[in-house]
Amino acid sequence: MIRALVVAAAIAATALGTASAANADVYYKNCAAARAAGAAPVMEGDPGYGPHLDRDGDGIGCEN
Repeated sequence: MIRALVVAAAIAATALGTASAANADVYYKNCAAARAAGAAPVMEGDPGYGPHLDRDGDGIGCEN
């Protein structure tokens, strides 16, 4: 039983790591690109967020 839980936890951790790596590949050159992708506004911590999208530094990019 415990062995099954350990294996399940390892699989879940691997899946989460893969998702994080995929999200790290998201990049929006500018807000027009983020809007075209349907991602605006882009919140800090979201895939594709970058300080170049957040003019006022409040953690929300492409908010207007």
